[in-house]
Amino acid sequence: MVQRTAWQSGLQGAVRLGGGLNRVVEWVCAALVAAMVGIVWYGVLARYILHTGETWSGEVARYVMIWAALLAVSVGVYRREHIGVELLLGRLPPRAMYALRIVIDLIGLAFFAALAVFGVGMTLSGGQQYTPLFGGVSMMVPFLSVPVAALLSLVQMAVVLIRDYLVHDDSLPAQPMGGEA
Repeated sequence: MVQRTAWQSGLQGAVRLGGGLNRVVEWVCAALVAAMVGIVWYGVLARYILHTGETWSGEVARYVMIWAALLAVSVGVYRREHIGVELLLGRLPPRAMYALRIVIDLIGLAFFAALAVFGVGMTLSGGQQYTPLFGGVSMMVPFLSVPVAALLSLVQMAVVLIRDYLVHDDSLPAQPMGGEA
């Protein structure tokens, strides 16, 4: 049996935590999409069958969709299914591909960190704005999706870096380098 250092155990724990976080976000995204479908169906029913003139459903469905789409970015990052330069990477020798992938991942880390910082500022500025149909609801609620999604993606990008470059453990779930499932 191979002895593991505290450092290796910590890295493996981070990878497992990232996997658990990914599963939670997948379930949240599924619930948000289900809620969005229900809201849209309610809006159609209210408008064309019940003739109640409900107008809020379209706006709520839009904000739910934004939350679901942005949260799903971190799932794509964790699975390495985000937009990449696979065409270029596939034509490089293995060492160059490995080096370029690290550079791309580091750029991704920087991007998500910047997006989180700017998203917080945007969210705070949304405190002075209100939704068009819900005069009492602050735009901070929809705007908060940006920094939350950026922070989740930043965490998952760090997990991907740890998983793919630092941890080599057969007991952890394997994730392909190119995003293939």
